[in-house]
Amino acid sequence: MRKLFGTDGIRGKANIPPMTPEVALKVGKAVAQVFMKKEPGEQHRIIIGKDTRLSGYMFENALSSGLLSMGADVIFVGPMPTPAIAHLSRSMQCAAGIMLSASHNPAEDNGIKIFSEKGLKLSDEVEQEIEEIMANDKTGNQAVTGEKIGKAIRVEDAKGRYIEFLKNTINNNSLEGLKIVLDCANGSSYKIAPPVFSELGADVVPLHCSPNGMNINENCGATHPEVISESVEIHGGDIGFSFDGDGDRVILADERGNLVEGSKVIAIAALDLKEKGKLKNNTVVINKMANTAFLKFMDKQGIQVVQTPVGDRYVTEGITQAGASLGGEPNGHILFSKYSTTDDGIIAALQIANILKQSDKRMSEISKLYNLYPEILLNIKVKKRKQFSKMKKVTERIESAKKEINGDGKVFVRYSGTEKIARVLVEGKNEKRIKQLAGTIAREIKKEVGE
Repeated sequence: MRKLFGTDGIRGKANIPPMTPEVALKVGKAVAQVFMKKEPGEQHRIIIGKDTRLSGYMFENALSSGLLSMGADVIFVGPMPTPAIAHLSRSMQCAAGIMLSASHNPAEDNGIKIFSEKGLKLSDEVEQEIEEIMANDKTGNQAVTGEKIGKAIRVEDAKGRYIEFLKNTINNNSLEGLKIVLDCANGSSYKIAPPVFSELGADVVPLHCSPNGMNINENCGATHPEVISESVEIHGGDIGFSFDGDGDRVILADERGNLVEGSKVIAIAALDLKEKGKLKNNTVVINKMANTAFLKFMDKQGIQVVQTPVGDRYVTEGITQAGASLGGEPNGHILFSKYSTTDDGIIAALQIANILKQSDKRMSEISKLYNLYPEILLNIKVKKRKQFSKMKKVTERIESAKKEINGDGKVFVRYSGTEKIARVLVEGKNEKRIKQLAGTIAREIKKEVGE
């Protein structure tokens, strides 16, 4: 079992185990050993990006020290969205890519996400291999000396490269005439998203583009959707997009300030791709949190849905296995496989903005596809992760709720892969009743493993 890696890399409070410089140094050494498998004498380049957290300086130096000591060359690109590192890993022919970010978490946290040379997040097996190398200190006899020690460089034009790539995902189509509000969360999209939309002709209202190292996600961005909702109305925007700290997730608001739920955004994109004959295998991939109304709507449209475990990398694997062109999660992680190997908030925003521009409708009309089933999501802080199946009363409450809902909705209970939280999602037609059911399950979990 993996001990360091969760569903999205390694994550924790900066300077407290497991997110310490010492661990980062070992990660760098282990990553080099796993990915430096070319012939002797060939170049082994590994790219490192980060979001805007203050601790990023500390971790990028620790990581690079480990990589350099094993003979890898390091490319620094500074603050960049997570999907940019996946893209640049491929386009710059690197052996691997590493992103320093804790995504939507507070500034005090940080994390390490690793991509392969193909720009893909690592499988459980590769993460396990890295952990075993670290645990058994298998890198000691692999360290190099003299001229074999790696070199580090900083690439100054990485931002421009990515901006041009993003614009090409909609064939540089003009967005002139659209007023677009962008909340960049004081995160890694702050120097990328505004120029992308501006250069495509949109009238851009940028928000939270002044990071100071400690204000990432602070009362802004995707974790505070009320901000983009209010801002679109205040500025008279046609549409608003709110990104999370590392730019792989986006929340959408229409011209009235109404939030458009993530599965609806995926549905809008699916219908557009199908109309253009570009929805591969007539399939969409989404995780098990998908609203039942989405599943029924897709069925009516004749579109097949593949559901995966929660976690964007599982959606990515599902897209690959299904040969699909579109997938995502209701929380705003959306992947267009034609353009990216991972979920990309800016690409998703561009695709939706392009759909809006090409239509003669307002965003509120385009998103009027179906009515969501009411759902309640409760988060319970836990001190440990005990299997739900080993908690008798919790299991009884879950099974009872499932039986009552009887397939017209769902009950989904899981632990977060990045935080010490148990999540209880109950969905159904009777909002009052699902609140009661969710509360009953949550109370039992709190009794068993709550803080």
